[in-house]
Amino acid sequence: MNEYLNDRPYRALSVNISESGVYVNKVVTQLARRSRVVGLEFSLPGTHELIWARGEICYDTLDDCVHGQGIRFTAMPKVHRRLIRDYCIEKRREELSLLLERIRRTAMS
Repeated sequence: MNEYLNDRPYRALSVNISESGVYVNKVVTQLARRSRVVGLEFSLPGTHELIWARGEICYDTLDDCVHGQGIRFTAMPKVHRRLIRDYCIEKRREELSLLLERIRRTAMS
């Protein structure tokens, strides 16, 4: 995914997404951030639709190599918001289904 900060693109890896925001990791760089507002450009796994959103950086985490950011979505087209919602619902259903299957297998053992 791309994160745009002060009109400059930065490559990032999305680690976790929900209807309200995304957590990303990127390589640690020198960054003189003037604003907590960022532009986001990404596609969801299994889709070809490019999603554009604006977000606000809510928190940062740093270690020796990785800069993590929690970003809350503040604006995006309704169609993109719907895509993210549907994606998150489907992923929750898949995880719940796998969990129930493991419980059933354990109960039968």
